[in-house]
Amino acid sequence: MPKISTISELTRLRNELSNKMKARATEGNPASIIQVRVALATCGVASGAKPVFDYLAEELQKRNIPAVVSKAGCMGYCYAEPTIEVTIPGKDPVTFGFVDLKKADEVIEKYIRKGEILEGVIAMEYETVESL
Repeated sequence: MPKISTISELTRLRNELSNKMKARATEGNPASIIQVRVALATCGVASGAKPVFDYLAEELQKRNIPAVVSKAGCMGYCYAEPTIEVTIPGKDPVTFGFVDLKKADEVIEKYIRKGEILEGVIAMEYETVESL
């Protein structure tokens, strides 16, 4: 973390952290905010998922898109790493494979902002189980 030397830097950092805390507070209610899960198991990390995770977290915040980017373990799509799962409120989760920084930008702009379907969607072979 860089050294803070002015009040304006401290204020900016406080505001960034406050926004992150607000986003995390709504994480318990996934119907209210966009959820982005990045697979960061060994195969994902080896394929470059860490820079994708960092990019998504930074860019969603920069673009003022209310979202929580979280780390996930293996999603079972090792052949398609790095993989991400995006859940937009009111829609089923969509999993994207072979996500590099360019693809991550497309996901933000085309899928999250505009609702367009992109190439690289991995068909899911499971159903979500509702909790009691």
